[in-house]
Amino acid sequence: MSILTLQGVSRTFDGLIALDAVDLSVEKGEIVGLIGPNGAGKTTLVNVVTGALRPSAGQVIFDGTSIGGRKPYQIGRLGVARTYQVVQPFPEMTALENVMAPAVFAAGASDMETARKKAREALEFVGLADSADIIASELTLAGRKRLELAKSLAMKPKVLLLDEVNAGLNPAEIDGALELIRKIAASGVTVIIIEHLMKVVMTLCTRIVVLHHGAKIAEGTPEEISKDEQVIKAYLGKRYSQNLAGKAGGNG
Repeated sequence: MSILTLQGVSRTFDGLIALDAVDLSVEKGEIVGLIGPNGAGKTTLVNVVTGALRPSAGQVIFDGTSIGGRKPYQIGRLGVARTYQVVQPFPEMTALENVMAPAVFAAGASDMETARKKAREALEFVGLADSADIIASELTLAGRKRLELAKSLAMKPKVLLLDEVNAGLNPAEIDGALELIRKIAASGVTVIIIEHLMKVVMTLCTRIVVLHHGAKIAEGTPEEISKDEQVIKAYLGKRYSQNLAGKAGGNG
């Protein structure tokens, strides 16, 4: 059984179709990439799954339970977590305190000591154990991105949705982020990642879903997506697709 299923999910804003009858099934253990042009509906889809928006039509089913229309904290407690493209930690709180908050309110830690333990475990997992007592606003961008991941992991998610987690990072930091995402997936968390960097998507994801004008126009392996004419026309571009195909052939 799929861990997450979307059945004909649509979302409209004053008549504007942001999501158009999207069907999607995500299996446990997958790393699924969600790509498409700006305005394609990627973040809207994440917002619908996580409860920030109600679907206008269709069903969102998580681990056998219909969650469309539930409140974000209810969905979070079931096991769905997310990060945001623009990271916004509590700036005057320490890294540890930032991670304790979701451990209490989303993961339901029974007391503050339990929350503190869970927060330290999450910080250690993302490589921020030595920064636990640093004020969040003093962390680098890469550090704040890792803090965002730690906050999500403190919720003990079954599914983690990542929205442009690599935005603003340099190549070395991106490599570190990819290693961390693989580590998260290896721990048993299913990952869905919105990403514009095709190098990241092509090397990280087991499957890619492409949105355009709110509709799913393609789905498949990285190699299949790189050769899909509709995706090339709508998003990748002919030259970029040929470069991807050449690299894939060279790596094969």
